[in-house]
Amino acid sequence: MFKLNIIESIATATLDRPPVNAIDYDWVNTLNAALDQVEKTPAVSVLHLRSSSRIFCAGADLALMQRLVSTPEGCDEMVELIRKVQRALDRLEGIGVVTVAELGGAALGGGFELALACDLRVASKKAKLGLPEAGLGLIPGAGGTQRLTRICGENIARRIILGAEVVDGEQAAGLGMVQWAIDPDNIADWTAELVGRLGRLPRQAIAAGKRCIAAAYTSPADGYEMELRETRALYGDPDSRERVHAFLEKSVSK
Repeated sequence: MFKLNIIESIATATLDRPPVNAIDYDWVNTLNAALDQVEKTPAVSVLHLRSSSRIFCAGADLALMQRLVSTPEGCDEMVELIRKVQRALDRLEGIGVVTVAELGGAALGGGFELALACDLRVASKKAKLGLPEAGLGLIPGAGGTQRLTRICGENIARRIILGAEVVDGEQAAGLGMVQWAIDPDNIADWTAELVGRLGRLPRQAIAAGKRCIAAAYTSPADGYEMELRETRALYGDPDSRERVHAFLEKSVSK
């Protein structure tokens, strides 16, 4: 879950749900609560997202997924949870401060979708990053297909999403998935320096700049709805369900 700390112009939201900061309802609720607080604190001009552990966020909560895929009715609940995540990440993307994701470790699936919703991404050169859902017969349905395509272009999005490819931070920087790849031992200090510099910028200028940048591309609303429709269909597909069950049984039994 997200723990928010505000000092002057800098808000720091720390993911703190050991061991892998997995996404569940509380995760979404605490992200929304953090955004509420930032929105009503005019002095804040930068939101820094980081993790208290080695892993940034490994994606969906496996125990929750296991419960939801066990029954046909669970598909509806899963789609609604993904919709909640979509909406929270849309808020994060549009919030009127500059947002920085510090990826000191793995950011996979929904965890990387969280990072993609941020304005800036700083990754450890050794961090594992990607949207590997196709390996389970699924798609990154919380905005991943839309944002990665906008950020990196169609060719890179097809490579990463359709190939279920996971790359390290250095490769990710080369592909445009993150803006910076930093040595693991230096990433915390380097990001803190970046955040400090951004914290000296006026919020109104940042908000205006973000609105203008957003106006340069088409609204992704239809793409988000398509993600939800495809997710619903994939959860009903026998092969996808078999792949997810096999993955969960293997992972949960470890």
